[in-house]
Amino acid sequence: MAKFAKGKHALAISDRSGLAFPWREMVTEWNGAFVHYSEFERKQPQLEPRPFVADPQGLQKARPARTEFPTEDFLPNNPFTMTSASTTVAVAFENGAMQVNDIVRFREIKDLVIGGVAQDTLQVSGMVLQGDITSTDTTITLDYTSDMPPSGFIVIEKINSNGQFENEVIEYTAISGINLTGCVRGTSAQYRGVAPKKTIASSHSSGAKVFGAFKITALTTRTQNTAGMPTTTTTQTGFNFELASAALANGNGGGFQCTIGPINDRG
Repeated sequence: MAKFAKGKHALAISDRSGLAFPWREMVTEWNGAFVHYSEFERKQPQLEPRPFVADPQGLQKARPARTEFPTEDFLPNNPFTMTSASTTVAVAFENGAMQVNDIVRFREIKDLVIGGVAQDTLQVSGMVLQGDITSTDTTITLDYTSDMPPSGFIVIEKINSNGQFENEVIEYTAISGINLTGCVRGTSAQYRGVAPKKTIASSHSSGAKVFGAFKITALTTRTQNTAGMPTTTTTQTGFNFELASAALANGNGGGFQCTIGPINDRG
């Protein structure tokens, strides 16, 4: 079969205008019309509309961005070290990521006495409200305050009618006898450098359980030489806090699986 001519000098008649144009300037449209490139029209998009589909639903297994409520951690075996006649307590907690001014609460201490310091003193527990309080009271009376730091935080445990916790964290600025004074209601306390969402000030009944906490005053570290860069590494090994009264003797203890956490362990 013979080849088609290349149309080098030929003219072609446009199917649209009927005018003659050089063959080599002709193009074919989507519908088969043979036209000059100056007359070319693309296919109208509405001739082939995209099928309508409903808007997509929410992503499966979505997880909203949020700050997790801090929880308790286990301390190593016998983490507390007391020094006779000193109020400073050293706590072993390697790589605990704690920070100075964190407010910490200890639980599950197994030894009843360490260096003359009672278990309840370290856990700042066993206290109860003396008398009902409203959501605006700034002076709070407890059955005793001898184990508490001169200023700091407490949490009052409260369970509503549905069995849910509605604990309130309160900051106090001073102690007068068995009264906590200068109280800031419905607050929160820093833990690992971050203050959780504030609690809600509410009324509490006489006899409600009250727990205290300690403020970290210093961090302890260990520096080691390395073979590469950097030449040294520093590891956090624990921290110190201050008791309200000095220890009576040197001592180390606490037992197995003592825990450390924020003053309020209920979201």
